[in-house]
Amino acid sequence: MGHHKLKRFAENLTFPNLFQVGYDQLEREGFAFRGRWAEHFGNDNPITLELGCGKGDYTVALARIHPERNFIGVDIKGARLWRGAKTAVEEPLENVAFIRTRIEMIDRFFGPGEVNEVWITFCDPQPKKPNKRLTSPRFLATYRRFLASGSTLHLKTDSQELYQYTLDEVLPYEDCDIITATADLYGSAEDGEQRAKLSDEAKLTQTFYERMFLAEGKPITYLQWKIR
Repeated sequence: MGHHKLKRFAENLTFPNLFQVGYDQLEREGFAFRGRWAEHFGNDNPITLELGCGKGDYTVALARIHPERNFIGVDIKGARLWRGAKTAVEEPLENVAFIRTRIEMIDRFFGPGEVNEVWITFCDPQPKKPNKRLTSPRFLATYRRFLASGSTLHLKTDSQELYQYTLDEVLPYEDCDIITATADLYGSAEDGEQRAKLSDEAKLTQTFYERMFLAEGKPITYLQWKIR
């Protein structure tokens, strides 16, 4: 393991906004702020999650423009989370937190109705394992355990396969309303009415991977839907 990673892992332990809880500890003790995130943030403002957040690009960018909301980035890669956690501490952004865990375990960290919005940004499309896709029925059922009624979900990805899978094979069978669906977020093919529906936040920031995909000429897809 490289020196830089070791240094970042050590610094992660000092960040008050980064929570790292192992599976065994979750089994024994649960998570201290499950159902009680208001105690951590010091308020009961709405919570937005960024799943598979990497360096926390959206977590941090959204938190900057929405001080009236709380934002939590979730990823398993500690070296990536270091960047977002450090930025939030340095600015400082008191409405930001991060959790290092696998998405499969995310419902262990939130109580029923505690989350109001989810962003899924450039996750692994899992081309050979549909059940592991973060928009699969399995995962959407997990999110519903902690999402409030009327919560909004966003999918932003370069994967046309993941986009079409979610749009055509998953959402029609979910109790939800599709707000926006575009196969080319930065293109000009959409009509005026469709483009008017696009959330300004969909273009708020570009992640490392998004910039890379755009440089390769790949269109970026975007889905936004609301659960009932």
